[in-house]
Amino acid sequence: MMPSPTDLKYFIEIANYLNISRAAKSLGISQPSLTLAIRRLEDAIGEIIFIRHKRGVTLTPTGKNLLSYARQLLQQWEAIKTEALAATQEIEGCFTLGCHVSVACYMLPHFLGDLLKPYPKLELKLKHDLSRKIAEEVIDLKVDIGLVVNPIRHPNLVIKKLFDDEITLWHSPITHAIQDIHSGQAILLCDPDLVQTQFILKNLKKAGISYQRLIATSSLEVIVELTAQGSGVGILPARVALNRQLIPIANAPSYADEVCLLYRGENRHIKAIELIGATIQKTFKERV
Repeated sequence: MMPSPTDLKYFIEIANYLNISRAAKSLGISQPSLTLAIRRLEDAIGEIIFIRHKRGVTLTPTGKNLLSYARQLLQQWEAIKTEALAATQEIEGCFTLGCHVSVACYMLPHFLGDLLKPYPKLELKLKHDLSRKIAEEVIDLKVDIGLVVNPIRHPNLVIKKLFDDEITLWHSPITHAIQDIHSGQAILLCDPDLVQTQFILKNLKKAGISYQRLIATSSLEVIVELTAQGSGVGILPARVALNRQLIPIANAPSYADEVCLLYRGENRHIKAIELIGATIQKTFKERV
């Protein structure tokens, strides 16, 4: 077992006084606590480091050797602590930002350049996946910051709502039967694996609205492009669809989304994460 910095500090103090009671008084702890610390050190080393006598203690040869190394170890430990703390207080380092590809396309361009320009030592690595998986990776410390749709609350997460979004049916200004959801000839373009899509399909069925065919794809970029070119009716988030001047279908089923920023609670005091989060929040507060 590795000795703790505290036990080494106690050992050095006893070596300075050569008296356990005086060292305990100097450190402001009880004598039994100091005795236990020395016992832990001796157990870790496997040798006695002090010989006890009526006037106090004397260092054994092993204790004398340990004393010279203990001072070096504590100096190194203080240097390590200083470096580690500096990393949390400076705007530098590499951090992973996770979000769905579509979220990345309509969110990142609004803040990424302005965030990175003033801080040349700040690096961002992008990770793309479903919002649910991004949230899991933030919890598992694989992603530092997530931009997530409808995150599930978790005790280890700090969640900041950025804005509301809405998923519904969209078509292009081009008028074709395949883009008319009421024509019976409509082609539906969607990702059927999304909860939002499943909700809308279920409500279309309840409303007695049928479509001729469904083209499934996991890429919202493909859906928005096909919809924009008049290839069918797209099930899309408003923030994605409006970027391509698509038109929402009146009275169509819709699903309300919350787009949120999230990170682990223990990272709230890391300056770089604090800056990234504040920049994202400010950007989308101004755009709402």
